[in-house]
Amino acid sequence: MDLTVAIRTYNRSAQLRQVLDQLSQQKNTDGIVWEIVIVDNNSTDDTLPLVKQYQAHWPNAYPIRYFLETQQGAVFARQRCIKEAEGELIGFLDDDNFPTSNWVYAAYSFGKLYPKAVAYGSRILGKFEVEPPENFERIESFLALKDRGSKPNLYKPKILSLPPGAGLVIRKKIWLENVPNSLKLLGPVGEFLSGKGEDFEALLYLAKAGEIWYNPEMIIEHEIPSRRLEKDYLLGLIRSVGLSLFQMRITTANNWEKPMIAMQLILGNLRRAILHLSKYRGKVKTDLIAACEMEFFLSGMVSPFYGIKQNLKRNK
Repeated sequence: MDLTVAIRTYNRSAQLRQVLDQLSQQKNTDGIVWEIVIVDNNSTDDTLPLVKQYQAHWPNAYPIRYFLETQQGAVFARQRCIKEAEGELIGFLDDDNFPTSNWVYAAYSFGKLYPKAVAYGSRILGKFEVEPPENFERIESFLALKDRGSKPNLYKPKILSLPPGAGLVIRKKIWLENVPNSLKLLGPVGEFLSGKGEDFEALLYLAKAGEIWYNPEMIIEHEIPSRRLEKDYLLGLIRSVGLSLFQMRITTANNWEKPMIAMQLILGNLRRAILHLSKYRGKVKTDLIAACEMEFFLSGMVSPFYGIKQNLKRNK
């Protein structure tokens, strides 16, 4: 099997329908042996009947297989995807990611052209329900939007320059050899955002085995409903990412490096917060984008204390 398209879904049957419709219209796939694996993370809507409806009329050339993962959480759903996938390459789509008609071909062909790439991410454009706020591009990466231009280029894991999990393609064998089954960051559980950064944590392990690339030919639209542009949601999301910074930075670090990483995060983000405050002053409270940036600096500054506290809890 050349490629598995793995879809994690939770209570979004309407969006899942759109994803499957897009996958039914893929072009240039005659020479590719591929499949679709859907992992349902405890949906209570009509996800299962919907999948059965599609399975009944789906081409045999690239089957849809369905699995229920009862352990709630993004990491557990992804692990189940990897376990069930039969493809050498696994391309991850969330249930609100709508791929263009050549996404499967682009995912497969890039893997052939770049054999040293252990993972590569998509060009992710926003499909907004409402107009985003002014200067939104400064924080759009927190919502898994990524446009690094029209040419392939390398990410830089050492500075946490990495692709989002949405639209990511990995080599299954390399993943199984390098990424531990138990990660520190568990990612979203339902609508609960604590532990964001789980995709980066896994990619940092993968980066030890090879290159991580951006593939502009793999284009997906990421649906952004209006509630995800509300202040409380954005601040909560960015706070979660910021609090995970220390854990991400020490993922592959030696023990002697961890105190230095902690100090860098504390002092570096304190400096950024002071400069940000001096630049925007009272606007930090009224300018949504400036408020989000300040939240990231402050949560990044306390992330070493948060990370140590979480590790102590896990070791009890």
